[in-house]
Amino acid sequence: MTPIRSAALSVALILSPLVALAAPAPEPMRFTSQSIEMPTSDRIFPDGPGAEAVNNNCLACHSAGMVLTQPKLTKAQWTETVNKMVHVYKAPVDQADRQTIVDYLTALKPTP
Repeated sequence: MTPIRSAALSVALILSPLVALAAPAPEPMRFTSQSIEMPTSDRIFPDGPGAEAVNNNCLACHSAGMVLTQPKLTKAQWTETVNKMVHVYKAPVDQADRQTIVDYLTALKPTP
């Protein structure tokens, strides 16, 4: 290494911490509380075998309208969806109601 390169490298190594110290401190993150209003609905699921289990469990997080406008799903797809709600999102759905909910949702015809 040439003496000039060696000197330049030494200066860079000595000054680099000073440059970092001279940089302005980043602006701290500021968090604020926000309030949002969720839409409300008194719509429930249509009568049928299992409607009570669906109304008692699913309406805590979902509107009936949101569920009723989903595309037609197979029993396996609804089973996977209900299991995801229980295991991933921690929905408090009683084990005894899960198959009833899947059967009800599988029998639904989507509405536009």
